[in-house]
Parts: sequence; structure tokens; C-alpha cells
Amino acid sequence: MRFTRQNMVFDASADKGAKDFGDLPDWDLTDLYPATDAPEVKRDLDWLEEACASFARDYEGKLADLDGAGMYECILRDERISQVAGRLGSFAGLLYYQNTVDGERAKFFSDIQDKITTYTAPLVFFSLEVNRIPDETLEEMLKHEGLSRYRPIFERMRKMRPYQLSDELERYEHDMSVVGASAWNKLFDETVADLKFEVNGETLGLEATTTLMSEPDRDLREAAAKEIAKVLGENIKIFTRVHNTLAKMGDIEDKWRGMPTPQTGRHLSNDVEPEVVEALRNAVVAAYPKLSHRYYELKRSWLGLDKLQVWDRNAPLPLEETRTVDWDEAQKTVMEAYAGFSPKMAEIAEPFFTKGWIDAGVKPGKAPGAFAHPTVTDAHPYVMLNYLGKQRDVMTLAHELGHGVHQVLAADQGELLANTPLTLAETASVFGEMLTFQKLLKGAETPTERKVLLAGKVEDMLNTVVRQIAFYDFECKLHEARKGGELTSDDINRLWMSVQGESLGPAFEFMDGYEVYWSYVPHFVHSPFYVYAYAFGDGLVNALYAAYTEQPDGFQEKYFDMLKAGGSKHHKELLAPFGLDASDPKFWDKGLSMISGFIDELEAME
Repeated sequence: MRFTRQNMVFDASADKGAKDFGDLPDWDLTDLYPATDAPEVKRDLDWLEEACASFARDYEGKLADLDGAGMYECILRDERISQVAGRLGSFAGLLYYQNTVDGERAKFFSDIQDKITTYTAPLVFFSLEVNRIPDETLEEMLKHEGLSRYRPIFERMRKMRPYQLSDELERYEHDMSVVGASAWNKLFDETVADLKFEVNGETLGLEATTTLMSEPDRDLREAAAKEIAKVLGENIKIFTRVHNTLAKMGDIEDKWRGMPTPQTGRHLSNDVEPEVVEALRNAVVAAYPKLSHRYYELKRSWLGLDKLQVWDRNAPLPLEETRTVDWDEAQKTVMEAYAGFSPKMAEIAEPFFTKGWIDAGVKPGKAPGAFAHPTVTDAHPYVMLNYLGKQRDVMTLAHELGHGVHQVLAADQGELLANTPLTLAETASVFGEMLTFQKLLKGAETPTERKVLLAGKVEDMLNTVVRQIAFYDFECKLHEARKGGELTSDDINRLWMSVQGESLGPAFEFMDGYEVYWSYVPHFVHSPFYVYAYAFGDGLVNALYAAYTEQPDGFQEKYFDMLKAGGSKHHKELLAPFGLDASDPKFWDKGLSMISGFIDELEAME
């Protein structure tokens, strides 16, 4: 299953919903299956079991003897298997994330995952055997017109060739996956969904509680921050166990596969070179003083404080108008921003609102944060939000809807080529945010309104770039430290704090208890080293948007072509039409200069 998640802060409060924010939409999952007990579910499971078995009977041990037409037929059958398995897994996963504490949904999700894993086990041979085909034989096959468009699939398989295990070990790894990382992921999700926080006499989930840290009332923000620290601290042993186990599992797998670093697997799956990620990381860290340190010093002075506390980081400015944005206004804002860029973009986005492709309300047991799930290419994506009427929620809608538009456009590539590497998956989402922000900025009627909008955008960009690179550094330190043995909670706490002061700067001091805030970040559990993709996407979009403003003629067509490509092209090829190159270290400085320019304007307003 392919999930993309943005700023995942966990939640499960039932008390806020449609009565506050308008008519919030729910998912209609019947486009996937009518129900868990629908005959279509059994039909597809039965088909999948037979299709996988027959695929293995027909092709195992024979791939090298195929001609181009034979390999093309083989790939088409593999693609169809991926599509049916993806539909089943998507349906079960989306049901589960609507209510992670519902036992029936959890059982259905686990059972479907188990069956998919069991049925697809005979397919493990495929990539291993492909990678044993001599280069010249494979090149001859790829001359076939139909097969040639699948070249990126074979190239990515080839990149994994140095890290393959034996066929027997790969099958063992496949079979163990349902009780491996995915089981620890579920334990983490269910633990977080069950957490309860008491703030001013009200019982809330984590997301609703973290939302309080952006309220105008500083006492309320402080109470929420301290309650989060208290509850996370009470559960820190289980979070420590989850992180220790997953990091050790990763270390063992890396050792057996011969991967040089814990990050190698992520870089390979992202189809990005380690030196590109390193250049991004180094550029952001070097820019901390002119970005986050400088901005938070401004914010400290705006709030009239000697030091900022963690509960002040996302606080509204004193001159900011506090109001709730209802759902209709949020939808109108984002759709107008999309239409202003291109009517085609708004047209693609409209069904999300009208056909049950968005689940927006905060409900008991619902998964936290927000994500866009592409499901399968013969269906459509689904977007999940936890909408609480904040301006940031409007930006989250713009972000996730951007993912959805990207996924719709890429679907024509087919199941094997539509899936975009994480580094590029954030492009359309961050671009959607930028379009929405620029629309609001153009509509600002006073200097104060403009200042508030600029400050909000800078904070979002710092959260996307600085905070995520700090997260990445924390993960790198954690996985490196785990190689030396079991880590205590205090060990992990120290690693967390070692990156916080560096990234946020001298304007901050940190309350007792903030050291456990690492424990609720789901990316560390679900997708190790995912987080740099956010910074990659933000830097890329800043450069793209600058190219758009400098030469808007023809930009939309090139932009849509990039999204339509899905995962069929490398980032270098996708960015070339815009005159951009992410492998150039100076590329990242261009993106960071946009954030710095916004801070320049804020300083000039003082």
C-alpha cells in the first residue's frame, strides 16, 4: 500500500466535527468494494491466489529464455496482480484508518494483509531472477515496443541487484513481513489512537491537543504542551521498545543485504542519489541561522517574550485575527487558487469534494494527521484530513489535494509506473500549497494582513524544511546509535534534544518533558528516513515556482506533463524542461532563498 502522509501529528478526538465547521465529507469506499463481506472481495482474493500461483508456474526459472514479447506479457500479468492486490489492500487499509480502534476493521485489515502476503509469496522469484538475466539479453528484450516503456522498472530492479539475498531468504523475508515491521506499525498506531489527554477538564486525542498549541491563549498552549509531555512520558517504554525493535530489524536487514548505510534503502526506493540528499541536508543545516534562528528571534520579539517555549512555536501572532474557517470557505479558497493556475487543475480536484473522495472530520479512533492514498490506477485516490478549522488546515487541504491531482494524472502510466518516488511525490502537494498561499497574499488588504500571511507561510516552510531535516538528522543518529546496543528512553531523548536547539536556535528554551516528543512522530515508525522528502519537495517547488513567475508562458503544460509522468522518469529528466537540476548543490540554495526573502520582507516591516 502506498501512503503519503503530511505532518503526521496524532489524533482521535470525537468532540469536534460537522457542527463546528460545516458539512464535513466522509469517504465513500464503494468505488473499491461495497462492503467487507461483499462477494467481490472473495472473488478478487480467489483470483489473486490463482493468478500468483499460475504466474509462478508459467515463469519461474524461465525468464531468461523469454523474448521481448514474452517478457511484455509477463509484465502485464504482474501489473494486473499488483492492481488487484492493491485494491484489496487499499480498501482494508482505508477502512482501518477511519477507525483504528475498531476490532472488526483491524481484523479485516490484518486478514487481508496476511492473505496478500501469502498469495504473493510465489512471486518473490521475479525480481531476483530478472536480476540474473545478463545485461545484453535484457537489452535485447527491451527493444520490444510494448516492453520498452517499462524500462524504468527494470532499471530500478537492477539497482537492487547488489543487495539481493538468496531466493530462499527473500521468500522468508516476504513471509515474515506481516509479523515484522507492519505488526510494530500497528502496535504504534493503536497505542497512539488510544492516548487520552486532559486539558482544562476536556478529554482529547493527540491531534486535538497539539492543535491547542496554536491557540492565542498562552496558558492553554502551555497546558496542552505539558499534558502531551506527561502522557507521552507515561507511555514512553512502549515507544522506546517500538523504535529499538524497528531500528534493530533495519540494521539486521542492512547487514544481510550489504547496504552501506541505514539510509541506502530509502534512497534507492526514492530513486535519488545519496549525494543529492546530502547536499540538501547540508544546505539546510548551513542555512539554520538565516532561516529558523532569524525568524524565531523575530517571533520572540513580536510575542514580547524573553525566550520562546515549545508551545510558542506555532502560536498565532498578537495582531492575527482569530477565526474559524468553515469547510465551504476552505474548499472555495483552495479551488479558486487551483483554477487561477489552470482550470484543468480545478476540474481534476472537483470530484474529491463531490464524490466522497475526502474524509475530513475528526472522529473517535480515526488515524491522525492527513494523507493522500492513490489506491489503484483503475480507481481513484482518497484524501484523509482531520479538519479543525485552522488556517493551517486549509493549507493541509491544499497540500493533500495536490497529491490527489498528481495521483489522478499519473494513473495513466499504469500500476507499475504511476507510483512516484517520495522525493517527487511532494511536488504537486507543496505546489498546491504555494498556489493557495499566493492567492491569499494577493488578496491581503492591509500591511498587517500581509505580515500575518507571510509569517504563517514562513512557519509552514520552516516546519517543512528545517524541522524535517532536523527529524532526518535525529533518525540518522538513532539508527547509528542503535548499532551499539539497546537504547534507553533517556538515550533517545538525548539524541532528540541534540538536534532541537541546533535547528530552532537561541530564541528557544525547552521545557522539561519536551525530550519525549520524538515518540509520537509516525514517520520514524512507518517510513524511516521519509522526512527528507518534504524538504526535497519544498526546495524543488520553490525553484519551480520561481521559474513559473519568471516565465509563465507554457509552464502549465510542462507542469502537467511532469505530473503525468508519475514514476516513469528520473528527477533529472523531469526537471530538465524547467532548466532545473537537483543534483547541483546550488539548486537547494535557490529554494532556501525564497524562505529567506520572505523573512527579509518581515524584517523590513519592523
